[in-house]
Amino acid sequence: MTEYLTVDGGTLAYEVAGSGPLIVLAHGVGDSRAAYRAVLPELVAAGYRVAAVDLRGCGESSAHWPAWSRTAIAGDLLALVRHLGGPAVLVGHSVSGGAATIAAAQEPSLVTAVVELAPFTRKQSVALGDLRVARFRRGMPRLLGAGVFGSKRLWRSYLEVAYPGTRPADWTERIGRIDALLREPGRMKAMQGMGRSAPTDAGEHLGGVRCPVLVVMGTLDPDWADPRAEGAAVVEALPAGLGRLHMIEGAGHYPHDQFPDRVTSLVLNFLRSAAVRA
Repeated sequence: MTEYLTVDGGTLAYEVAGSGPLIVLAHGVGDSRAAYRAVLPELVAAGYRVAAVDLRGCGESSAHWPAWSRTAIAGDLLALVRHLGGPAVLVGHSVSGGAATIAAAQEPSLVTAVVELAPFTRKQSVALGDLRVARFRRGMPRLLGAGVFGSKRLWRSYLEVAYPGTRPADWTERIGRIDALLREPGRMKAMQGMGRSAPTDAGEHLGGVRCPVLVVMGTLDPDWADPRAEGAAVVEALPAGLGRLHMIEGAGHYPHDQFPDRVTSLVLNFLRSAAVRA
C-alpha cells in the first residue's frame, strides 16, 4: 500500500512491509520503487522492515521539485528514515548510491550501513581507451541522448544494453511501466535533472562515511568501461576497512533486477557480518 511523506519541496511515495531493523530501498533515474519488487519480499522474509521509496519526481512521488542533486535526494532519504523511526540501512542504486553516501556522512546516527548498487558516487571522466569497450560504446550514447533530448526511445534502447543476457520474467511489463511513467507530465524532466547532476557532491562525502559499505557492480555494466575499477575506486575513497566490493558476473547496470536472489543474499550476508552488527 502506498504511503506518502511531505518534505520540503514535495511529497514522497513509499511502501513499507515487514518488521525488524529498517532497510530503505532507493532506485535509480527514470525508474520507480518497482525496481525492488523481487528484493523487498526476500528482505522481509529475512526479518527486516523494508521501505521502498519513489525518488523525488519518480513513480508516485510528486513530479515537480526545485532540485535534483544527490544532496537533495539524501535529504529525502534521511527524512524518510526519521519518519519511520530509524536508524536504517540504506540501499541505493545508481544516483541513489551517491545519495546514500551523503546521507551516511551527514547523519551517522541514522544510517547503520550502506549498500551501493552500480553507484554514481564519484566524479566521472571518459578516457579515449574506454571507447574500445563495445558495451560502453553502445550504452553511453543512448544514456546521454536520453538525458539531453528527453527521448523515451533512447532510454528504452539504453535499457536493452543495461540488461545484458538475463532479464526479469516480467520484462515486457517492466519496460511498459517505465515508459508509461515517463509519459506523465514532469517525469522526463525529473530524469533529465538527475542525469545532469554531477556526482561530485557524493564523492566529497566518501571520506566522511563512518558505517560499513557494500559496493555491488555488474561485470557487464555499460555505464563504465571497467566497472570493477569504478567500484574499487569507491571503496578506496572510503575510510580504510569500511568498504568492500562484490562483482556479479553477467550483470549490467541493474544487478538487483537481473539477479535479485544473488543481490539479496549479498545484502543479507553483509548485514550479518561482524562489522555491521557492531
